[in-house]
Amino acid sequence: MNLDAVLDAGRRAAERRMRDRVQLYEQGPDVFNREDGTTVPGERTVLYEGKARVEPVAQASGEDAQAGDREVRLLEYRVSVPWDTVLPPGKRALPGMQLEVLASRDPRMAGLTLWVTGASYGDQATAWRLTTEDRS
Repeated sequence: MNLDAVLDAGRRAAERRMRDRVQLYEQGPDVFNREDGTTVPGERTVLYEGKARVEPVAQASGEDAQAGDREVRLLEYRVSVPWDTVLPPGKRALPGMQLEVLASRDPRMAGLTLWVTGASYGDQATAWRLTTEDRS
């Protein structure tokens, strides 16, 4: 069996496990409205929307951090999207981008916002994997 056939089979198997739906986006800077004193979230630029597999890396690896006046626990997730996913020209997944879980068979995952911390690329991978963290 040749390597390409094995990779194709592995990629098809990886996609069958992608049962979540996500949106990867860049969030523009917030804008302060001086007239009414409110802050309006910046424009959201969607880079990818589609199927994915979202899974915690290790619950015990969470790290406590200070965010303003409150403590948050940073939990790491791995998000796998189809290997042949293409982003808009000139765009790459970069740390600081956000990923929202739009739908999941686990109802606790829907609505979860994750922050991209890294991306793995490789011609022999079965999926494109993003490392993310939950900052809630």
